[in-house]
Amino acid sequence: MRIMASSDLFDCRMCGDCCRGYGGTYLTRRDITAISGFIKLDAIRFQDIYCALSGGRPVLAQRDDGYCVFWDGKCRIHPVKPRMCRAWPFIEAIVTDVNNWYSMAGSCPGMRTDAPPEEILACVKRELNRL
Repeated sequence: MRIMASSDLFDCRMCGDCCRGYGGTYLTRRDITAISGFIKLDAIRFQDIYCALSGGRPVLAQRDDGYCVFWDGKCRIHPVKPRMCRAWPFIEAIVTDVNNWYSMAGSCPGMRTDAPPEEILACVKRELNRL
């Protein structure tokens, strides 16, 4: 049996739906350093302007329409986008409960839902280890 690749399960349509809602994009210290350098702001000022706190952790702020502050028909920080964005849809929540994959697929047209749960889980774990 052939092992499914991430491209077998997900084909990004560049629709931006993953940049809207879903509770926010958590940022690592490395993300903050990369993004603040990319937009030429010091890390503290970047956090003051572009971040909110969720559970005591920084997340990218969202506009009133629910989109990330850096979404403008395309990602304005794509070269340094956060780890959580680079991983999408192969995120930790799938490892916790593979049914999250199927829930997320309801709002992401690039995600396949016809793969067996064990294949999805294996692929997500591989992708997370790669990042």
